[in-house]
Amino acid sequence: METIQNLVEYYDELFPVTQAQYDFYTGLMEEFQKPVKFLTIGCGTGVMENYLAKQMTDVTGLETIKDLLESATRKHRTQLMSLRFFKMSTIEMVRFLGKNFYNVISCLNDRIIFIHDKILLRKFFFDCKQLLAKDGKIILQLSNYNLYKNKSSSVMPEISSVRVSLSSKLEYVNDEEYAFSRNIKTGSGKILPVYQKASVYPIVPWEIEDFAKEAGFTSIEYFADFEKNLFTPQSPSMVVVIK
Repeated sequence: METIQNLVEYYDELFPVTQAQYDFYTGLMEEFQKPVKFLTIGCGTGVMENYLAKQMTDVTGLETIKDLLESATRKHRTQLMSLRFFKMSTIEMVRFLGKNFYNVISCLNDRIIFIHDKILLRKFFFDCKQLLAKDGKIILQLSNYNLYKNKSSSVMPEISSVRVSLSSKLEYVNDEEYAFSRNIKTGSGKILPVYQKASVYPIVPWEIEDFAKEAGFTSIEYFADFEKNLFTPQSPSMVVVIK
């Protein structure tokens, strides 16, 4: 069960775009011929997409959650930017988006785990390969699920802002099935549910490598964060660059 509307008000402060992330994507812009074409899967409220579009890039944001998509659309205040948002899932994107078009495809903030079926995850990598132009890249940002996989229940690191905190729990159901629960706690102590036992697939590094290679990608780099610090088995999160 999802109650995403409880998250929308606090989304930008719980998942801020950091200076390191801006710098990381600015570096990506320098690798391709202008205008660089970006696609974000699970774009949330569109903060990063609006920033990229202001740099004279071509930006497409996909979002399945109506409330987040509406927030992203409200931020798009000028028609002079090459920026568009669509309510679209990863299953649909290869049917409706231009093939061999995008230089960079991003899926950040753990959104990839909500592609909760292993077959659909494989399809995700194959579809990204079709959508990417020559020498294009996938950027993934997610937790290091090697720290949690196959444990009966794991409490993940809390995310907090000045006003609220966000707690998350991953539960092993059976075989390859996992349930993800997430709650917001306000300053007054009120608990607001976001996800209640949502089906997820906590993909781990070796699976990313297998799926990427199956789809025809040849290079994978892991970092602990957008500052490109060294990723280790104990790193709580990772940024993955696939090309």
